[in-house]
Amino acid sequence: MTPRWRRRLRVVAISIACLLFSSVSVAADGSSVATLRVSLPDGTLLTAAPLPPDGSFALRYRNSIYGTLAEERFVVTDDGELRLVELAAEQLAVLEEYYAITVPARRSPGRMGWTAPPAHVPVISELRIAATDHGERTLLVGGTQPIELWRLVEDGDPTVVLELDR
Repeated sequence: MTPRWRRRLRVVAISIACLLFSSVSVAADGSSVATLRVSLPDGTLLTAAPLPPDGSFALRYRNSIYGTLAEERFVVTDDGELRLVELAAEQLAVLEEYYAITVPARRSPGRMGWTAPPAHVPVISELRIAATDHGERTLLVGGTQPIELWRLVEDGDPTVVLELDR
């Protein structure tokens, strides 16, 4: 068995564990916790992750132009929509030139040295992204291990869909 297939089997096992955990997750007050689904365009579920009470999650990736890491930070609204609320990057140029922010970026402690609000705040019901090996797109949800989306799909068809599981 090749190392890539061993990795995929490990990812499948982790995904199943996440799915089982998310299907029974409840908040401390007894209410159910929202779950973010990751699936193929045909609806095939790849994995799911329970969201923290504030509904926040992020997508980290390697910017194809600058080659440095960036994050798109989202929150789930009360209506179940996904709202982009903040951008973060290791390199200031990613925010200023790639994203064309309209508000000056702020220095931020930690791995991502710069943050800024997006110039446009999209609110969407599902997010379709290319999870390529080059971009190493990774889902970050508080309280869970990072989910390397690019390891869940084939190189020839890297599209994944993120949406709230209702």
